[in-house]
Amino acid sequence: MGARGSLARQLLVWQLVVVTCLLCAVGVLAVTQAGNNFRTTEGRRVLSVAETVAAQGVVGDLENGPFELAAPAETARSFSGVDFVVIADAQRYVLASPYPDQLRTTLDIGESTVLSGRSWVGELDGSIVAHVPVLDEKGGTVIRMVAAGSKSPGFFAGFLDSPDNALRVLGVALVIGVSGSLLLARRVKNQTLGLEPHEITALVENREALLHGIKEGVVGLDPQHRITLVNDHARALLALPDDAVGRSVEDLDLNERIRDLLTGRATGADQIVLRQGKVLTLNRMPIDVRGAVVTLRDRTDLMTLRDELDASRHATDTLRAQAHEFSNRLHTISGLLELGEYEEVRGFVSRISSAQGEWRAEVGSRVGDPAVAALLIAKASLAAERGVGLRMAPDSELDRVEDALSTDLVTVLGNLVDNALDALGGEQGWIEVGVWQEEDEVRVEVRDSGPGVAPEIAEEVFKHGFTTKAAAHGQRGLGLALIRQACVRRGGSVEVHNSGGAVFTARLPR
Repeated sequence: MGARGSLARQLLVWQLVVVTCLLCAVGVLAVTQAGNNFRTTEGRRVLSVAETVAAQGVVGDLENGPFELAAPAETARSFSGVDFVVIADAQRYVLASPYPDQLRTTLDIGESTVLSGRSWVGELDGSIVAHVPVLDEKGGTVIRMVAAGSKSPGFFAGFLDSPDNALRVLGVALVIGVSGSLLLARRVKNQTLGLEPHEITALVENREALLHGIKEGVVGLDPQHRITLVNDHARALLALPDDAVGRSVEDLDLNERIRDLLTGRATGADQIVLRQGKVLTLNRMPIDVRGAVVTLRDRTDLMTLRDELDASRHATDTLRAQAHEFSNRLHTISGLLELGEYEEVRGFVSRISSAQGEWRAEVGSRVGDPAVAALLIAKASLAAERGVGLRMAPDSELDRVEDALSTDLVTVLGNLVDNALDALGGEQGWIEVGVWQEEDEVRVEVRDSGPGVAPEIAEEVFKHGFTTKAAAHGQRGLGLALIRQACVRRGGSVEVHNSGGAVFTARLPR
């Protein structure tokens, strides 16, 4: 607990302060109102008493002295309940009073207008006093005056004596306010899991530091698929705008594959997507009914290494196929020699040399780039092992190209031939490769005798990478997406249509 006390205690203290201030304000207002009501009501009462005494004939008879005047004054005081009734002459000399020490003294009238012949009501020496003149028979001269008054109550006396029992109301309000404050403080403490303000602040700061410090992208989503949090790495990987937080995934410029994974329509661990030329791995973890958290990792470098390993594997497979083919041919030659079929050996060797030489000659005459030519020669052995014939389009022609374009051509051709071999599924067939050099681009076309590409996924295999739909149709979506990525990076394109099998056409600007 901090030096300033817990959050619940601080809320309780502040609420008590507010309730106390409110009650004090209400109390002052009530007391003030009670005082005003007392002065108005009591002023009327003492004025009525003074007028009643002044109207008695005994008071107006100048021959009556203090003894005669004391009786009506005391009678009026007793019956009315006022604190005092005083009778004085025109010189303010007290003739009758309930206080013996006030007799034969001068009556203090303050700012009273009684000497001018007018009645007056006001406060004087802490009392509500009414002065009423007694006029002579002609009605023009003041001969005596009657003063009746009641002492003003204390500050809270009128309030305590008020008929609506305001003090009790304030007490009940105070009890309700304190009880409500205690309940509210407990509820706040439960909602904050017992954490204090400095602990909540530290937790938020630690969360921000953790989110922005890790090397993986993190995206938080609510049940309506709106982004609630995103760290810098995820923003960079997905190329999200600055105002992405609070927006729905459907409103962002993301391809369908990424939307499916973020919203949970597509599930699975380590799902691969392509975004802005990068290969990303996504994992989505639901969080009860509060939404989900998606983590992203950049696998571009890893995929590059994998492609290099695949290239090495293909080279190994090609060498293995060539070694296997060479071993079979040696066994055949050995058997023919043992049988003494020397002419057949000569013819067999001539046919082998002629077939290999024709393919090498054809590739060498049509393809001037060494890397592309070597790839086609190697793929021929791999295709022959699978019982697939690899041939070139009759009008193919390619000169030597710059290194960057040569690398992209090897990537595109290698993946397209592998894709065609996979599409044939081990069955006998053929693959035709065409490479044409045009003025501002190189066009690559690979066709096979397989079943072709389903029309409904012809565009999807390139656009969304490896999807569940593509996998269901036997397509190598990731390889095709990498082909499209290599073409688009150069400002080119790739497309597919069916014509007796699948026909893939890629265009790579020079």
